[in-house]
Amino acid sequence: MRALRLGIFLGSLALAGETELPPARPDSSLTNRAAIAIVRHSEASVAFSPSLPAVQRLVEATLATQSADGTGASAWRKWLGKKDLVGFKVTSGPGPTAGTRPVLIQALVESLLASGHPPGRIIIWDRRKSDLIESGFDRLATSMGVRCVGVDEADWDASKFYESPVPGRLVFGDLEFSRRPPLLSGGGGTVGRRSHVSRLLTQELTKVITVAPLLNHNLIGVHGHIGSLGLGSVDNTFRFEDSEARMAEALPEIVALDEIFPKLAVCFTDALWCQYRGEERTLLHYTETLNELWVSVDPVALDVLAVREMNAARQRAPVEGEKPFKTELYKNCELLELGIADEKRFDVRRSP
Repeated sequence: MRALRLGIFLGSLALAGETELPPARPDSSLTNRAAIAIVRHSEASVAFSPSLPAVQRLVEATLATQSADGTGASAWRKWLGKKDLVGFKVTSGPGPTAGTRPVLIQALVESLLASGHPPGRIIIWDRRKSDLIESGFDRLATSMGVRCVGVDEADWDASKFYESPVPGRLVFGDLEFSRRPPLLSGGGGTVGRRSHVSRLLTQELTKVITVAPLLNHNLIGVHGHIGSLGLGSVDNTFRFEDSEARMAEALPEIVALDEIFPKLAVCFTDALWCQYRGEERTLLHYTETLNELWVSVDPVALDVLAVREMNAARQRAPVEGEKPFKTELYKNCELLELGIADEKRFDVRRSP
């Protein structure tokens, strides 16, 4: 229903000749705010090398901000039940330096295990198993007794999908790749308008925790929670990934699917450092050390805050002709009630 509302809304704007979405909902809804906790530990990393003991302390301090009694176990109980099959969604494609840092996932999973959650009910996952292996998550999962799953090996659910009029050339691994007729009479590709949801989400996971790096993305600003969850949960995504406008429409609609958004429990932004240029390439000369961990149940607010951090870092090291990242995608997310994009309604608490 959320996806349908946005499609109708955008269609009405096109008919009216509008080129921009209206501003987010007014500030009169004072109870509709996004709470974000930012915790810093100065020794969490040195020269882009994380320290596990310091990151563990950073995680526990961050979880303490989310519980009444100041314990990590209490925070986990607020978000999860012991019977939940929990999936930590990571961003592994950029590698262990630019993407989600494995040491942070280790600290989070160890904390969840210490709270009494069964290891057999924890999964570390991403779109491609090969990326997970290259970044060390497969080995890490084995050492902690949890599972590591690539969506590309979990197969797709034929009955659950996002459909749009934008056609996409299907690739090997997409559900309909072998089911569609050739695009040209001479062969050479197939097309589809459906993006099917992974069976990992439709048939296994009951709760999802996104852990996204503070890493720039040239079309949507940041490799954040919305992008990670939207592009990582469905097949046939290449049709969106080369267009800022299509990403801004499709990603909110995908994340809003009943098989995805209702399962999102909490989001962590891995802000040990901020890479503001380079996308999936590791470019440390375009990177600032923050040694922070951000947490919120609002993925949109975290991503908007990350985009602001990206733009500020770029201003400190300007490149001629470079334009600031836009936030139209996140305004669309707010229209679908996925979170808050208006920074005036952010309640940010920093510690220490």
